[in-house]
Amino acid sequence: MTTARRDTYTPETLLSVAVRVFNERGYDGTSMEHLSKAAGISKSSIYHHVAGKEELLRRAVTRALDGLFGILDEEHARVGPAAERLQYVVRRMVEVLIAELPYVTLLLRVRGNTVTERWALERRREFDHRVAELLKAAAADGDVRGDVEVRLATRLVFGMINSIVEWYRPDGRGMSEREVADAVAQLVFGGLRKEG
Repeated sequence: MTTARRDTYTPETLLSVAVRVFNERGYDGTSMEHLSKAAGISKSSIYHHVAGKEELLRRAVTRALDGLFGILDEEHARVGPAAERLQYVVRRMVEVLIAELPYVTLLLRVRGNTVTERWALERRREFDHRVAELLKAAAADGDVRGDVEVRLATRLVFGMINSIVEWYRPDGRGMSEREVADAVAQLVFGGLRKEG
């Protein structure tokens, strides 16, 4: 049985197992032995696919970051009034977070202890900055309230969205991805819209 699994293991399936273990044990608390046991393959089989656990971490956080940065390249994030683009980006952030839940969860848990983690944190800050710029532009246009400092508003919006990783479970019995995105957009833009 182990031989059959070894024959069918791919870098993608190995990455999926690694992300699950990293999220359960923490990246620092995960050894190659833990990954080997969880995957049901030898450590040497893992090394056949990757150089080590940091490469797995980099692949995982890259997947999450690519999903987030990809939003900013979408037409609705680039064209139109800043407030509409911001609303689109917020909705898509929720959708990407849910679609890539284990990967984004891991991204949100990195602490900067390794080169890869520091790189991931820097990329996250860059993404946050680009969304903050969109919020700033919407405030300058007079479409969202300007009485809340932009960095604070951005942190609060990200806090709401990022908290989804702590409670959302895609088991089919709870809210759908769309329902969560709708609720977040209503709460964020109900509070951000300029009154009057």
